[in-house]
Amino acid sequence: MAYNYELIPEHELVSASEAAKIAKKFRTPLEKFPKILESDPQAKKLGASAGRLIAIHREDPTGKYVYYRYVVKS
Repeated sequence: MAYNYELIPEHELVSASEAAKIAKKFRTPLEKFPKILESDPQAKKLGASAGRLIAIHREDPTGKYVYYRYVVKS
């Protein structure tokens, strides 16, 4: 049975090449991005391993935003 949770924003695994571009854009090494654990339910769902980057797409009345989280070991 598939569930659609409205309160959980969309999570997307970022490719290594795209992650490098994002790090360059923000002039910050990936290790300095906010963290998310490998054991987080959304990271598990994506099959994200330590060292990967996850994009979180959020929306509120003022617009759409993308937040990034760096996956670390649990």
